[in-house]
Amino acid sequence: MTSGKKAILVTSFGTSYNENRAKTIGAIEDLVRSSYPDWDVRRAFTSRMIIKKLRERDGEIVDYVTEAMDKLSSEGYETVVVQPTHIMNGCEYDDVVRIVAEHVGNIPVLRMGKPLLTTSEDYDELVEALEATLIPQLEEGEALVLMGHGSEHYANATYSQLQLKLWLSGHDDVYVTTVEGYPEFGDTIEFMKRGGHRKALLFPLMVVAGDHANNDMAGDEDDSLKSVLESEGISVRCIVKGMGEYPEFRELFLDHIRAVTDSLAD
Repeated sequence: MTSGKKAILVTSFGTSYNENRAKTIGAIEDLVRSSYPDWDVRRAFTSRMIIKKLRERDGEIVDYVTEAMDKLSSEGYETVVVQPTHIMNGCEYDDVVRIVAEHVGNIPVLRMGKPLLTTSEDYDELVEALEATLIPQLEEGEALVLMGHGSEHYANATYSQLQLKLWLSGHDDVYVTTVEGYPEFGDTIEFMKRGGHRKALLFPLMVVAGDHANNDMAGDEDDSLKSVLESEGISVRCIVKGMGEYPEFRELFLDHIRAVTDSLAD
């Protein structure tokens, strides 16, 4: 590995929920910091809207990926690993890849880690993390419903692959649904009816419990996942926590960084 200044840039979509940000994105960054004491750990967000809101509301400055990479380049870092906290290889990840690629040649050693769900083994490891955290919390006859964001990007197939992995692992009581993609809420309700489930524990398949978790999942509006399920006679409990609040999920992102740094050491 090249000697000199080293940095890990953790790129996240971001959130304007300050307390949740500290418990999730901040907790992931703290884990990276403690695991890599000889590296500088930087933060970047991919949502310009959230960056703007934090600046105007709180006076807090967070770099967009472009600014973060420009700083690392101008400050003479010789080794940089960029690790996204995105769930899938979707639009946000594509943007990060494009921006980072512009700095190839400016930074001697420049590598990217993968989103949470990339390889088949990643799905297996996520299922194991769910088995250690959320699945044991299910009451008798209750189903776990994981609500992802969803996307028009072809990477939306991630959710269907996760659903298959769960079912093939014997978890017929775990369902994956999305706010803006497929499966839709109606699809998941149909699956639940076929499985005979009339009780549901809802959890956001998202790093942060922001607007989607609080409103689209657990909100009282008629079109929230909670309200839609209740309108079908399904009783609902909600866990309004981001995945980043659980050590088991944070470790999965750290594993992706380790995969990159281990390859550099080799």
